[in-house]
Amino acid sequence: MDLAPKIRLVVIGLVISRWVAEVGLEWLNRRSVLAHAANVPEVFRGVVDEPTYARSVDYSLTKTNFRWVELTFNTALLLVILFSGVLPWAFETVERSLGQSAWVMAGFLFMTGVGLSLVGLPLDWYAQFHIEERFGFNTSTQKTWWLDRVKGLLLEIVIGYPLLILLLSCVKWTGPWWWFWAWSALLVFQLLMTVLAPVLILPLFNKFTPLSEGSLRERLMKLAGRTQFRAKSIQVMDGSKRSRHSNAFFTGVGAFRKIVLFDTLLQHLSEPELEAVLAHEIGHYKKRHIPKMLVASAVASLLGFYCLAFLTRQKWFFEAFGFELGNSAPAFLLFGLMAGLVTFWFSPLAHVWSRRYEYQADNFAAEVMGEPSSLINALRKLNEKNLSNLTPHPLYSGFYYSHPTLLEREAGLKVIAPAGSGV
Repeated sequence: MDLAPKIRLVVIGLVISRWVAEVGLEWLNRRSVLAHAANVPEVFRGVVDEPTYARSVDYSLTKTNFRWVELTFNTALLLVILFSGVLPWAFETVERSLGQSAWVMAGFLFMTGVGLSLVGLPLDWYAQFHIEERFGFNTSTQKTWWLDRVKGLLLEIVIGYPLLILLLSCVKWTGPWWWFWAWSALLVFQLLMTVLAPVLILPLFNKFTPLSEGSLRERLMKLAGRTQFRAKSIQVMDGSKRSRHSNAFFTGVGAFRKIVLFDTLLQHLSEPELEAVLAHEIGHYKKRHIPKMLVASAVASLLGFYCLAFLTRQKWFFEAFGFELGNSAPAFLLFGLMAGLVTFWFSPLAHVWSRRYEYQADNFAAEVMGEPSSLINALRKLNEKNLSNLTPHPLYSGFYYSHPTLLEREAGLKVIAPAGSGV
């Protein structure tokens, strides 16, 4: 029985259904934004002024219009890539000319990925230099933007290409259990990168300078001390080199752990608010959210490798897309292209888990600060400065928001507000 035609129909159905769902979610979100567009909603009076709220509405609607174009383009591109026959033709050409060594097959996968990235560059460029520029967020120059892409490509050549060679070599070296050994190699690589990336990779893109001596540094170091959070240093990253959006994070492990603040964050927030934001980030560490999420990611990738190993043995899977059973490289490529068709539907579950961690980190920050008002004020300012969508549709936020909305976070913080706090 020839299953290939049915498999093609199933995949086309998955591609179209995800496109319909994503476009539909954008439409629902647009309706929600427009329903509250006339005036600042009552719950946000005093949080954001009328002109800023109007700009945030315009920003949200502009991004929605762009997303419709982007989603349609990406969906059409995926269908063309999967069913036009270009992939089997390219694979056969490479195989016939250069052979089937892991080096060659990894090169085929790598160049295919680079080609797809190049096709998407015009949309990325437009988002940065038209949408972000229009709303005052873009601070990147053309030189910086293109240099970032060149650096990224070079890093992929130096790091990503050898990793692909190793994963494909596992298929030949380790027999039927290759998927487990490939997963193990990937896991070791990811853990190694958590140590090396802050030291070797991040400085290639941004400048990090120690936070200058003063009341803010003293305040943050005292916070680290009383929460027993040991950090090598507090550094400021020149995020304003590319964007006016703000963030804070810590990176590295053990003795290499560093607290990093965007320079734009220092411009937007007061010292108590910065302390509350850092307390939130420390909360993630103290609650062991990072290791838990790493374990979950490792389990998910193990399941992915197991599914991939199953597909590499199925003739119908190869034939559905014009390949012949034998070499595992096409299965790697097809799996990478189509995995999102399934994982998309599970994103709300992942976000429920992620949001739970955000609430816990918020509560930790409020407890450490002795009051929730500093964190609430920081969240309000960040939402205002970033022109965040204050009224997203619940389904939209469920699929796309890893963090609770501003109202949800405030409600969670007010529950734990101490008596007399006034919040």
